[in-house]
Amino acid sequence: MDNKSYQDHYFKKAKEQGYRSRSAFKLIELNQKFKFLKKEIKLLDVGSFPGGWLQVAKKTIKNGKILGIDKKKLIQIEGTRIIEGDFLEERSKNDILKFFNSKINVILSDMAPNTSGNKSLDAIKTNELCLSILEFSKKVLDKNGVVVSKLFTGEDFEAIKIYAKETFKNIRFFKPNSSRDNSRETYIHCNRLNT
Repeated sequence: MDNKSYQDHYFKKAKEQGYRSRSAFKLIELNQKFKFLKKEIKLLDVGSFPGGWLQVAKKTIKNGKILGIDKKKLIQIEGTRIIEGDFLEERSKNDILKFFNSKINVILSDMAPNTSGNKSLDAIKTNELCLSILEFSKKVLDKNGVVVSKLFTGEDFEAIKIYAKETFKNIRFFKPNSSRDNSRETYIHCNRLNT
């Protein structure tokens, strides 16, 4: 199966199963690998447009709290709360804290900047977003909590790895099958904060 028909396979599968995006399968694969979605957790999904990851999370989380945040307007998903805003702004971070009013168990980020066409620059910007997620998690994550974030292999990959190792007891990397073959994207899974 060539790369294009492989991608169409996930696109079709998403439509058939009612997911808003093919990236829903990335979260399904990540959860099969690391098993972080549980019934009663508090989960934050950063950069959640168009909502595929929220849909996947909602299937498992029954008595918890789910919050998505994105700069783009999202159509509501039953059983979740959505904030329209920029995660990097202080006001948005305060809104997140107010919503949960306690420590968060899982923080997800499939966030990426608008692509510029310059692969190296896009990788750096995505990795800066990943770093901002890791920094935020130090303040809000439960000590046994989990962060799963997209990042790109590239020049600042090592710096993120070092920061993650200083911050968490366990870090692992995983590239889902549903990621594009030619993409430098991978995901970092971190859990148990160094306190």
